Amino acid sequence: MERFLGNHSPRLYAILRIVAGLLFAMHGTQKLFGWPGDNPPVELASMMGVAGIIELVCGLLIMIGLLTSWAAFVASGEMAVAFFMAHLPQHPLPIVNGGELAVLYCFLFLYIAASGSGVWSVDGSRSRHPLAATRT
Repeated sequence: MERFLGNHSPRLYAILRIVAGLLFAMHGTQKLFGWPGDNPPVELASMMGVAGIIELVCGLLIMIGLLTSWAAFVASGEMAVAFFMAHLPQHPLPIVNGGELAVLYCFLFLYIAASGSGVWSVDGSRSRHPLAATRT
């Protein structure tokens, strides 16, 4: 299995980055525009409004692979703050306090911040060396 999937790891990483960025951006659209879903938009000048802006902007940047490491680092930090402020006071275990998605996003984006944009990215298409995008 490793030989088969290992050959495709750059593209599988790109798919992971694109899907994670899209889903994160959709958390931002839920907060800012109430879509998808039925909830009304939050106040822009509130903590949730700022979180929505970070999620939308960083999610889109991660998805297209532009300034990926910086965007993923900021997104990772936002998810750490979300966990410690909103979930941890309820219970220390993420599975009990509903914070498992925040923890998962936090560490996923930390990994993306360390790994860079990779293939199928704006950063990768702008670099002269095809592996340079992995070092951004």
